[in-house]
Amino acid sequence: MTDSKLARRLAEIDALQTEINSLRPLSKRALAELRGYFRVGLTYSSNALEGNSLTESETKVVIEEGITIGGKPLKDHFEAVGHAEAFDLLYDLSLQADIAEEDIQALHRLFYFRIDAANAGTYRRVNVIITGTGFVPPGAAQVGPMMREFGAGLPGLRKKTHPVEFAALIHLRLVTIHPFVDGNGRAARLLMNLALLQAGFPIAVIPPIVRSKYLDAIRKTEGPNAPPDVFVKFIADMVYESQKDYRRLLNALASEGES
Repeated sequence: MTDSKLARRLAEIDALQTEINSLRPLSKRALAELRGYFRVGLTYSSNALEGNSLTESETKVVIEEGITIGGKPLKDHFEAVGHAEAFDLLYDLSLQADIAEEDIQALHRLFYFRIDAANAGTYRRVNVIITGTGFVPPGAAQVGPMMREFGAGLPGLRKKTHPVEFAALIHLRLVTIHPFVDGNGRAARLLMNLALLQAGFPIAVIPPIVRSKYLDAIRKTEGPNAPPDVFVKFIADMVYESQKDYRRLLNALASEGES
């Protein structure tokens, strides 16, 4: 990546990450508070990007108290509970040094099995089209080989890229392959965050308010030969904003401990 704006953003990210790292190690209570905060935040935002009608406060009630929200579709509740469980798996997988193809399938299976058990964690066996874009995903017969190649190439890609760039690129590659009948966006955001956690970064949230910019960045970089710079820069911006939120929370928790 040679884009100067991206290079500056990555430098800002590195500096802020150094500051965050200086505040570690965290207490068990602080870790639990932060994990709970981002568990709700990522679940809400990732589902909302796909049209889920639950608000952030409703998402919190559903996944932490097991209470259904009157007037809201059952599917929206299933998406919230499933995504929260997939989020928990992220922390187990983050202890690994690498990401395996099976990890991607496991994340998809967890958040999708209540909605469509037959296709949860299973590569699509049909061709699909994506509305609102001229991009046509690979045919069903290509998905398995492309995912195996993708998984095999992850360690090498990680070694030659900045951690945030790596996270953005694997997100983009997964949505480009579009391996599942549904839930590819959520699987890609989970995969991206797995890579970030493994590198010591906080969870990165893409707020629903920037949905149009997010989708536009994907459209501009879809396809095997399209330059990924626009999308990587967008994700870098989201990582930076999430880092600032993480730092704010760390400072708030530290202040509580001193009072």
